[in-house]
Amino acid sequence: MDHKLPTPFATIRTDGGAPRLGIVRPAPEYRTAPHNEEAEQALLGAILVNNKAFEKVGEFLQPEHFYDPLHQRIFGAIAKMVERGQIANPVTLKAYFENDTDLAGEGAGYLAELAASVVTVINAGDYGKTIHDLFLRRQLIEIGSDMVNEAYRHDLDVTALDQIGEAEKQLFDLASTGDVKGGFVAFGESLKHAIATAEVAFRSSSHVTGVTSGLIDIDRKLGGLHPSDLIILAGRPSMGKTALATNIAFAAAKAHFRTQGAEGAPVGFFSLEMSAEQLATRILADEAQVPGDKIRRGEIRDTDFPKFVQASQELGRVPFFVDDTPALSVAAVRTRARRLKRTSGLGLLVVDYLQLLRGSSARGSENRVQEISEITRGLKAIAKELDIPVIALSQLSRAVELREDKRPQLADLRESGSIEQDADVVMFVFREQYYLERAEPSRRADENDDKFNDRYQRWQQRLGEVHNTAEVIIAKQRHGPIGTVRLYFDGQFTKFGDLDQHHGGGGIDE
Repeated sequence: MDHKLPTPFATIRTDGGAPRLGIVRPAPEYRTAPHNEEAEQALLGAILVNNKAFEKVGEFLQPEHFYDPLHQRIFGAIAKMVERGQIANPVTLKAYFENDTDLAGEGAGYLAELAASVVTVINAGDYGKTIHDLFLRRQLIEIGSDMVNEAYRHDLDVTALDQIGEAEKQLFDLASTGDVKGGFVAFGESLKHAIATAEVAFRSSSHVTGVTSGLIDIDRKLGGLHPSDLIILAGRPSMGKTALATNIAFAAAKAHFRTQGAEGAPVGFFSLEMSAEQLATRILADEAQVPGDKIRRGEIRDTDFPKFVQASQELGRVPFFVDDTPALSVAAVRTRARRLKRTSGLGLLVVDYLQLLRGSSARGSENRVQEISEITRGLKAIAKELDIPVIALSQLSRAVELREDKRPQLADLRESGSIEQDADVVMFVFREQYYLERAEPSRRADENDDKFNDRYQRWQQRLGEVHNTAEVIIAKQRHGPIGTVRLYFDGQFTKFGDLDQHHGGGGIDE
């Protein structure tokens, strides 16, 4: 029978002995990092011949994007001279390279060769994009290599999830710096989008151009929640800001599901304070009309379970996504929001609440005002990049409690300078009932029964007027009027609703 050695085995003969069996190992393949030396030379030569070619690449191309270190030095020198308003060519750059000990002898002559070999400057922009793309590929290889090396390390202080988070951050930073799009847009194009938006509002019965809040008077005041807007929703503890944000977010997700995308939007909810389970309990209590405190205590009747089943079946199909990871950085929020939009769609983002986010700087906690500024700028950037409205909840300072009139003002925002500046809309939640219930009159030493009864009756009358009501104070709106909207509030289900459905109220213009 004819026997053959399988690959990669072969017969190896040793000197002075019989043949023996050995393993033939293939030579390791050596791969150079992606680069295009001809494109780099062509671009540099085109710029040296005509500095206007620099305008096509100067916005996104940096010296470190070149593969050849000499080309990095040349492009850096050209960029400096062009930015100073000087002409960059082999003659003007000759003195620069003659004084450079590393490049003396080859730099000046090489500049002349680059300029002499140029055929056309028309393709300078394409050369620049090619160089930039190859740089990104080299960076991806470097990130991938670092990921592999880190994964092989057994560091007890760094978990696999920490490594994933760091890799996501590096990829996100690379994607942010790798975008070569942008620049000026003709005003005519912007006008087309503005007219299209106005047409959508005209044809809509609710006249809402953005994402619906589910509340008629707020939609009427804001025109809906608009893409690229940062909306700050602030209030003191127990005012119901989380409840209102949840109501708005879930109404938007439910509207998107029921109208097959014609209204509303898929929602991403970053719950940094409450767990996903607590948030789900709130929504389930609202939809099933069973008080949330009874659900938590187990005081549920047999008749309530069919309500739970029906409500959960409906809720499970709504595009509402919750991330309850604590102490997220604004960079992580951005990465996860981008991923959600890519995988499941995203039309509204809610962050509860702003002060629980971290900045990306390791020393951010040393200056909380600067860190909050970075966070608000980051949230506004997310709104613009993903073209969605972002609702960020915010705390208020205790200065509110020291005033007789407890209604919040813009100055009450914690670290208010950056929050007020970056926000497109600032809304405050205020429930007078909360303060009145804690200010029940007691008899004073110097008053008689009639005075006390009169004061007590006035207190009761005012408490009755504001019972189960709330105010949403729109203190800033970049695209429309400010004012106050009165809402119905049911504390039993932590639910906000339109006041005119219950008491015949409405918005108050200013």
